[in-house]
Amino acid sequence: MSQYAYPSVLVDTQWLENHLNDPNVRIIEVDISPKPYKNAHIPGAVFWNIFTDLLLPDLKLNLDAIAFEKLMARSGITNNTTVIAYGSYPGTGAWIFWLLQVFGHENVKVLNGGYQKWKSEDGPLATELSTFPATDYRAKATDVHLRVLHNEVQASIGRSDCVLLDVRTIQEYCGEWFFDQPPKAGQLTGHIPGAVHLEHTLTLNEDGTFKSFKELKNLYHSKGITADKEVFPYCTIGARSGYIWFVLKYLLGYPNVRNYDGSWNEWSRLPNVAIEK
Repeated sequence: MSQYAYPSVLVDTQWLENHLNDPNVRIIEVDISPKPYKNAHIPGAVFWNIFTDLLLPDLKLNLDAIAFEKLMARSGITNNTTVIAYGSYPGTGAWIFWLLQVFGHENVKVLNGGYQKWKSEDGPLATELSTFPATDYRAKATDVHLRVLHNEVQASIGRSDCVLLDVRTIQEYCGEWFFDQPPKAGQLTGHIPGAVHLEHTLTLNEDGTFKSFKELKNLYHSKGITADKEVFPYCTIGARSGYIWFVLKYLLGYPNVRNYDGSWNEWSRLPNVAIEK
């Protein structure tokens, strides 16, 4: 991992196993359902539900500071706690890294390989729910430099010094799907005009760990996504694109990357914006 631009943002399974009982470390498992967590999770991990803890009913990211403070407090996280994030879905931990950075929580790391790697190495597992005494957590002002809003995305279309990066599946990009299924009534599909497509899962090895610095660099350079350009990744609800923000900024060291967290969920509902298929 030492080849990455900022290797300290990753921890491997051995590091985490050595710190399972560290009182200054809090492990967060993030998923769309609590069922996998209840079946087996990394000992001491607290569960966050994507839909009820992190998103609003309209699938927009909940960026209310008070809601974030309550979530961190009930998870037993202080402003000085080191958070280790992982999930069963590729890239979930890196999305949580982005989210915590938005609220100014600097002590956060991503478990390289996530639950997949942990389980494959027969790491210890638990079934009992993890609970910790509540804390008094205080969020910082949201970091606007980590996000890009739809008006700036619209203004970037056609700019040679900017890349709109669609990290969804090819079915979503081509307009066959909305999220992971054919569109329902009223759901528009397609992609933002001029967006380059590169699915987020191409950044991973078969064991769920990140590909090497050289492999990642070659992957993005092959699509003209270079460090001298501004890059605005997007997906459907901002999670997969938050993950790619992490890959570009912290693994490859790209200086000008911002996550369009409104993503297709927002863009497809805006009036008078162009859509390509």
